Formats: sequence, C-alpha cells, structure tokens
Amino acid sequence: MTTAETLFQNLSDEITSGMQRIPIPGLAVGVWHDGLEQVAGFGVTSVEQPLPVTPDTLFQVGSISKTFTATALMILREAGQVDLDTPIRAYLPDFRLSAESVAARVTLKHLLTHTGGWLGDYFNDFGFGAEAQAKMLSEIAQLPQFTPLGEVWSYCNTGFNIAGRIVEVLTGQTYEAAIKELILDPLGMQRTFYFPQDVMTHRFAVGHKIVEKQALVARPWPIGRAGHPVGGVVSTVIDLLKYARFHLSVGPGLLKPETLKLMQTPIVPGSGLDVFGLSWFITPIDGVHVLRHGGATHGFTADFTLVPSQQFAITTLTNSDEGSVLYGDLRASAIKQYLGVNWPETPHLKLAEDQLLAYSGRYDSPLAQRELYLQDGTLMLQSIPKGGFPTPASPPGEIPPPTRLAFWGTDQIIALDDPFKGSRGEFLRNTNGAIAWFRFGGRVHRPV
Repeated sequence: MTTAETLFQNLSDEITSGMQRIPIPGLAVGVWHDGLEQVAGFGVTSVEQPLPVTPDTLFQVGSISKTFTATALMILREAGQVDLDTPIRAYLPDFRLSAESVAARVTLKHLLTHTGGWLGDYFNDFGFGAEAQAKMLSEIAQLPQFTPLGEVWSYCNTGFNIAGRIVEVLTGQTYEAAIKELILDPLGMQRTFYFPQDVMTHRFAVGHKIVEKQALVARPWPIGRAGHPVGGVVSTVIDLLKYARFHLSVGPGLLKPETLKLMQTPIVPGSGLDVFGLSWFITPIDGVHVLRHGGATHGFTADFTLVPSQQFAITTLTNSDEGSVLYGDLRASAIKQYLGVNWPETPHLKLAEDQLLAYSGRYDSPLAQRELYLQDGTLMLQSIPKGGFPTPASPPGEIPPPTRLAFWGTDQIIALDDPFKGSRGEFLRNTNGAIAWFRFGGRVHRPV
C-alpha cells in the first residue's frame, strides 16, 4: 500500500520538476487527507531578496478570498440578518446600478453565483481608509449591464465588492474586522491578514511577472482596500488547511451542516465541466464533487481545492503569474494519487475548416480581447490583454503566445497549450442561433 509520505513525496517531485520548466520562483503546498496534514515550501520568496519559502510563508491568495466573503454572509444568514433571495436594497437602501431594474431586483444569491450581469472586471484603488468599500460601490453604480440579471454566468469580481459592503453594513464593522471576528479568530487563523503593515512583520512572498520567460518582481505589492472582499486575503498553506477543515466539516462548526451543504450544492451552470454553488466552482467527477477556487493578483496565483466526501483538501500558493500552469496539473495528479479519481479527459472532435471558420473573429471583454483564427486547419486563440488591474489605468501585461483550441462538444472548446492549457470555453448562442458570447476564462466576450 502506498503510504501518505510516498504520495506527498511524489507530489513534491512533480513540483520540483514543474518549477524547473515553468518560471515560478516560490511555491507552498498543503494537503489534508483523512486527518493527516502535509505541508512543504519550495523555492524563494523573491528573485531580488531571496529567502526560502516555508509552509509559514505568507502569499496573496487572490480570489480564494471570495469564499471568505460568502462564508461570512452565510454565518450572518444563520443569525437571521440576511437572506439569499431578498433584494439587496433591503440591506443597502441607496444601492444603484446603471440599470435601475437590475438594482431593484438583484439578490445576494446573484452576487455569490456571478449572475448579476454587469461589468465584473473593474478594479480601483481607494487607498486603505475605512470608506474604501463605499467608494467602490459609487463607481460600480456606473458600470454597464452586459447580460440580463440571472441569465448568464460570467465571473463577476464587482459582485463581491458589493457583498463585502453588505458584510460591513450588517455587522457595523469594517470588512476586515468582521472577517477576523466571524472566521479567522474562531478557526485559529493567526497568520492570515489583509493589511501590508501586518504582513510585513512576517516572512512573505512577493509576486513576479513573467517577461520573456524570466521572473521579475511585480510592483506594487499591495492591492487597495476596496479589493479585500474580492481578493485581499494573505495567508499560509497551514492556515488555509484550517479553513479547509472547517469547510470539510472537520474544524470548528461556524456553520450548520445544512448550510455548508447549501454552499456546496450546484446552483447555476458554470463553464466547461463546472457548475457553480455559493462562491464555489464545483466539478462533478466520478461521482464526487470537487470544490475549488483559484486566485490571481499582481504576480501571484493560487489554488484551493476540496473533496468533502473524501475528506481531502489541497492548496497551492505561488508567487508567479504563470503558477496556474503548474497547479492545475498538480490538483489533478493529487486527486488521482490520493483518491483514485481521474480528472476527466475530453475527446477532441474533428471539425471541417468551414465549420471552424464560423467561430473565427474577435471577441471583446473589459480585461482582454480574444482573437480566434484558422491556422493549418486548427482553430487558434490569441489573447490580447488590455490592462486595468489593479487600477483602471494599469497597463496590459505581456501578450501570451497563441494556443491551439480543440472542440470536445457542441460549441465547447479546450485550450491545448500553455499558459491556457486545459482551460475550457464555450460559445453561447441567441434565440436565432447566432453566437452571442464567447465565454473563456470564466468571462463572457462579445463578438466585435
């Protein structure tokens, strides 16, 4: 029988090999399975001021933070302070959007399932004053509505800005103080922070942007306070495994079992193989539900994956823009080795050139434009970043190489090359059968 030590060593060997292939200066990994915790650090915190990464090294975890926001709201729901299906104007009477009919009807469930339909990728830095969340909502009020409320799933960061503001109003505290009281302190997450002045007193990683396959320190390091409900958590793999155990119903019972189950229940179709629960991506595989959330900030990428029915969790934190290239393979490998569950392979369908040509063209979204074109009988995708993170004026990053696309179902594609390898997308059609949207990277893109 393969021992847990052997399984973790296999995982460590994969990490070491992957970091030689992919520019990832530092990485921390943690696994929880059947009551056993295994953690390790690899590489360095910075290419400029290198210190060894340890399991106690702090990393930005990006959008994994959204699950903290959702968890806090579910705690408040159990306390009778908020309801999933009540219009959020019951809690934010002055709430506004560019579409008044949407502002009057949108609920917490829409926010936590990314189905609001307005522009989701808008970021701004209002500094670290206590009014940052309220200032962000005043700008969200001007964002355009793209899709009808509740009809199309498209990843919506701004929905979690709004959710974070609801936490503040309901608790009468700042967002960070509320999360500390509701989640961090009860779970003993003493090395999880939001503010740079707290992080800087501990060993922490800095992010890295990848330019011509070289890792360069990404600056600035912090994101503004307005982004905290969306992607502000800074933590360690040890603390994240404490958080994982709670969601696996092993740690302190901050939520009733039926509430945890509700969060982990599919609610709306997501993208590719995924469906979406309350803040969780859910992938049904071999009869089990794999829950996960990724994260990406300026030079950091992270993964947090749970399999509740198997008492399994893995979290991978990296200080590289291209860390997702490795952590996706690592997640699939760990689930196979520890649980004997194979991440599904997708058949590649053969389409004639005239069929592929019907999908070619340009598709636009706030953060990137995707150009689809034919090359030697293969549909190719070229992504063109636009910038806009961490502020609207931020310049675009490096243009990635083109990737081949393969069809695995009707209007469903999968990317075959790094850095998008394994990413799935789909073409959404209107009632006339024409392509209305191309969804890739979880975002809908409009044909242009």
